[in-house]
Amino acid sequence: MYLDANQPLELQTYLINKGWISPDETLLSLTKPGEGNMNYTLRVQTNARSLIVKQARPYVEKYPTIAAPVERAVIEGQFYQRVGCNPILTGAMPQLLGADIDESLLVLEDLGESSDFTHLYQGSTNGPNHTLSLDELRQLVAFISLLHNQFRVAQPDPAFANQAMRTLNAEHIFNYPFLADNGFDLDTVQAGLQALAMPCKQDDALKKAIATLAEQYTSNNRAEFYSLLHGDYYPGSWLHTKAGTRIIDPEFCFYGPPEFDLGVMLAHLHMARQPMAVLEQVLHLYDRPDGFNDTLLHQFTGVEIMRRLIGLAQLPLSLSLAEKKVLLAKAAQLIHTA
Repeated sequence: MYLDANQPLELQTYLINKGWISPDETLLSLTKPGEGNMNYTLRVQTNARSLIVKQARPYVEKYPTIAAPVERAVIEGQFYQRVGCNPILTGAMPQLLGADIDESLLVLEDLGESSDFTHLYQGSTNGPNHTLSLDELRQLVAFISLLHNQFRVAQPDPAFANQAMRTLNAEHIFNYPFLADNGFDLDTVQAGLQALAMPCKQDDALKKAIATLAEQYTSNNRAEFYSLLHGDYYPGSWLHTKAGTRIIDPEFCFYGPPEFDLGVMLAHLHMARQPMAVLEQVLHLYDRPDGFNDTLLHQFTGVEIMRRLIGLAQLPLSLSLAEKKVLLAKAAQLIHTA
């Protein structure tokens, strides 16, 4: 089954044969539910309901030249099943309605018309951005606090190794952005950004610290306990819905250092110009698992800021070059805290 918005009858037959819709259901429309990066995703409206169908293909949907493992759909399905024992976590995510391992395809509950939180990045140059409300903040922090503490183990579950996805992610977090000549001209993003990035690319001590972080991320032999992580906990994975804040896209999930999820969250709040009070509230609300390492948290925060500013995975930021310079300096300071 090759998911295609231009082939509704083929999809209708497939969904009926799988038992995911009834034989008397008719597909009325296939539309794109949002700006996804990794997968081909459709909102499927039938005469009875609406579903989300997503398929993992052997490349990144937004960047087709970048290969990506199709088994990410299987891992995402496993995540929904694993957290299914906790009604708070499942209530904060779409319900898994079906999974086809052979076709790398998932069918999920449609959360309705919604928008992600990438609007947090928007604002006029040097102007104010949208600020997370206290209720939104509480929901977002409560989710990873509960996830990290309830699903904490001494030995990671090999079913959640997700090694191919972690290898892909590690390349774009810890390596590619820091190559002096990686073929990506940052001046095409913002004039002057290439020169601004060069000190980071040429700082051997910084790159050595980042290589150690990469090892922390990709291996499972450096901690006494591991938490189940969402793996990509940033505004693109958070949704505004009529029912409240919801979390999607756990395809990068694995058992690893909880400092990574929280560090990614904090990094994006920095880049979204959230007030310091918001960041302090995150740290206050987050329930640290035993053994939580604040130094590691700072380092993961720093490297996520850097890779988003000077790597391929660019964000819709409204930051001036001067603001990015300040953030890069802050990120380097956080990484050098070890």
